Amino acid sequence: MIKLFLTVTFATALMGLVAYGQTSSSSTTVATGTNGTTETTTTTTESTGTVTDFTPGRMIVLKTEAAEPMRYKFGKTVTYVTSDGKVIEASTVRKDSKVRVHYMKDGDDMVVDKVIVTNDRD
Repeated sequence: MIKLFLTVTFATALMGLVAYGQTSSSSTTVATGTNGTTETTTTTTESTGTVTDFTPGRMIVLKTEAAEPMRYKFGKTVTYVTSDGKVIEASTVRKDSKVRVHYMKDGDDMVVDKVIVTNDRD
């Protein structure tokens, strides 16, 4: 049962990788109990691209490996950092900045909670 669950989980992650141009997607599954199984799944998804449109607090659009630009909405709390982890202001992100976004799927929306600027423009 667990083997089947893991197979389906990784197959789904692989399809998402191809469909959305994601750079990484990982899942962790914990199964416990002797009479039954309790499953907990945590998914981390990141995508890398070049900013084509950006409205702080609302949304970001990235040109990725996908055919069409990818639109992401912002969650209630978004952290902006440099690639070495230094916290920065949202105003640092500009059109043509190269970024990596950390997001979670919420229905049809991709909701960002962290933007990592991978190269700072002067």
